[in-house]
Amino acid sequence: MESSVVNFLIIECMRGGLGVKKHMGEDGNTNNKKKMDIIEEALKDRDEDLEAMEALNQSLVVKERRSNEELQQARKELINGLNVSSKNASIGVKRMGDLDVKPFHDAVKRKRSGKEADQKAMELCSLYDSYLRDPSWHPFKIITENGKSTEIINEKDEKLKNLKKYGEEVYKAVTTALMEINEYNSSGRYVVPELWNFKESRKATLKEGALFILNQWKSNKRKKTRRY
Repeated sequence: MESSVVNFLIIECMRGGLGVKKHMGEDGNTNNKKKMDIIEEALKDRDEDLEAMEALNQSLVVKERRSNEELQQARKELINGLNVSSKNASIGVKRMGDLDVKPFHDAVKRKRSGKEADQKAMELCSLYDSYLRDPSWHPFKIITENGKSTEIINEKDEKLKNLKKYGEEVYKAVTTALMEINEYNSSGRYVVPELWNFKESRKATLKEGALFILNQWKSNKRKKTRRY
């Protein structure tokens, strides 16, 4: 891309110089005419180089886009395949924006017991899940550090402040889901499956997913062999 820009600037300078020399050459000076012929020939070569560079650049852009689409499709296939894998596996599928029910149950059971605790926990969890799916609820604020703007949780939001009485784990469950939904689907607000490295608590690479499935296949093959 930079080479094509430089080439373009050179061509424009040469065109400008050619225009000046044409103006000077109107008096019929033979030397000026020869110089103009040389510049015109060089300009023609530069034009051809620029066209070739633009064609190459366009080809690379198309190839990169196609490659990215193929990688995304491969990632989707891995996610579909790992959706039925064991929950204890190191590589699997994490539902980004999904609200974890367990902290709600743990928090409510500290104050209530039995069916009453279960019902209250489900009501509270359901309430905050409905908030999460509402695009109008956006408890974030923007901070700027070293010229870079970042969105962070606004702890002064009333709905979040009310959560703190249930403990840090409940608050963390909701804010984690909020951050995920804001990153993956801030407009639609529905849960998005992601290829995940549970061991390191991060997004898994395509290579990690492929190796995990390959190792699973080898393990299953060995088990079948032992049976016979």
